[in-house]
Amino acid sequence: MGRDTNARKSLGTFHKKIKESRVLMVGAGGIGCELLKNLVLTGFGEIHIVDMDTIDLSNLNRQFLFGMQHIKKPKAMVAMETAEKFNPNVKLEAHHANIKDPEFNVKWFKGFDVVFNALDNLEARRHVNKMCLSANVPLIESGTTGFDGQVQVIKQGKTECYDCTHKAIPKSFPVCTIRSTPSQPIHCIVWAKSYLLVEIFGTSEEAMPEVDLTEDSENTREIANLKREAEELKNIREKMDSPDFAATVFNKVFKDDINRLRTMEEMWKTRKPPKPLDHQMVSNEAKGIDVKVSKNDQKIWSLAENYVVFEDSLRRLAERVLDIRKDQVEDEDEAAPIITFDKDDEDTLDFVAASANLRSLVFGINSKSKFDIKQMAGNIIPAIATTNAITAGLCVLQAFKVLRDDLSSARTMFLSRSADRAFSTEKPSPPNPACGVCSVARTAIEADIERATLGDLLDKVLRDSLGYGEEISVLTSQLLYDCDFDDNVDTTLKELGFSEETFVTVMDEEDEPRINLEVLVINMRVHLSSTVIVVFTDLAP
Repeated sequence: MGRDTNARKSLGTFHKKIKESRVLMVGAGGIGCELLKNLVLTGFGEIHIVDMDTIDLSNLNRQFLFGMQHIKKPKAMVAMETAEKFNPNVKLEAHHANIKDPEFNVKWFKGFDVVFNALDNLEARRHVNKMCLSANVPLIESGTTGFDGQVQVIKQGKTECYDCTHKAIPKSFPVCTIRSTPSQPIHCIVWAKSYLLVEIFGTSEEAMPEVDLTEDSENTREIANLKREAEELKNIREKMDSPDFAATVFNKVFKDDINRLRTMEEMWKTRKPPKPLDHQMVSNEAKGIDVKVSKNDQKIWSLAENYVVFEDSLRRLAERVLDIRKDQVEDEDEAAPIITFDKDDEDTLDFVAASANLRSLVFGINSKSKFDIKQMAGNIIPAIATTNAITAGLCVLQAFKVLRDDLSSARTMFLSRSADRAFSTEKPSPPNPACGVCSVARTAIEADIERATLGDLLDKVLRDSLGYGEEISVLTSQLLYDCDFDDNVDTTLKELGFSEETFVTVMDEEDEPRINLEVLVINMRVHLSSTVIVVFTDLAP
């Protein structure tokens, strides 16, 4: 019996179409491993896998295509090599790359019958959504969060797209809360990860994505304090090779800074003031505690145990930086060595866990175990292997309906442990008419970007061919033209940053501001003697 026998019996004549299908899977993580296994065993003829990540130890409990011997290797490559053994009749091609790379253009997307998204990254999901809409290729979007999962079919002009509904953005915290008045463990964790670690082993106070640095009335004073204390820490980290480095850092952030906060009496009228820690007292209490306490990630460490982990991790990180400095070529332009947080890096995780807990103790906040802090600092919601497996199976079932051109039978699928029913379904919603991604007209043109100017695009495409008036705005990632800004009219498209494929958004503002058209500008491969732009007027909604 061949590997396709059971699938062929189940699917009948439809299996021939499956074998002839060319599909793309973006993401080879938790869902991706399960999905690739399903696609291969079902007998899909050609499968391309794109993933830019490498395999970490923490992946192995749920990403079953990988083993210990694969750690640090590219996920896409290893997934392909493992899946090939399941069904040698399937053609697999792996790309260890970012799906946003120029090589994965609209023309490339058009070569697939269906695309599967198995991503956990909001920006990448939006990019694939946009590319599939532009290529008019159906997309099976999926995701899981703990016990919850969702599968959505996206087809241009037929269903809502990924951006038709609002997606929550990662939460940030006011700097005054993080720096002065933490009240939850997450506040202390963000302080340790995005402030203390960055200031000692990173770049500067500006590199803090989880801290809101907006200069409103509440934050202004704390931003000034932040910059002053950053300068103090900069001076401290220049003494990284000093034997009293740990004591200096500890007294600065857990004693001196806290005492400074306590002098702001207005701040503590309705709050319990923090209690500073003294290095000498804490270090005496910590004598005799083994540094191996850091290995117990389920335990909530005591004050002394947190100090031992803090001191040991600080030493380890300092040695790494000093070793990098020694290895660097003596060059004035050589970038200073930096260390960034990684949930799978024991040194940075230990430092963040111990620092966060010490700060929690200062402010009377409950401490957390290293395991819990890893989840919170890495923005991790525990992945459930079973949820990934079920979600991957639902992806393939919805793909069958898409490939049969039976979109009326497609369903948006929800998996939930807490609901009355484990599964719930609903018909795909129609496109949101207010969506700025899918509810726009689309067209494509070819242009010799080295010769064609923005004026050529405006006159030959937008005005002559498509009938636009004067009240328009043209933009890519930046504004290129509007009725009050015509500086770029004589500038070539290449000089404006156009590449092999560039999306241009046209907003018609004569009646009301609205996104009206998205133009895909494709660079001409062959330069024609007299033509700089070839216009295609087949607009797709």
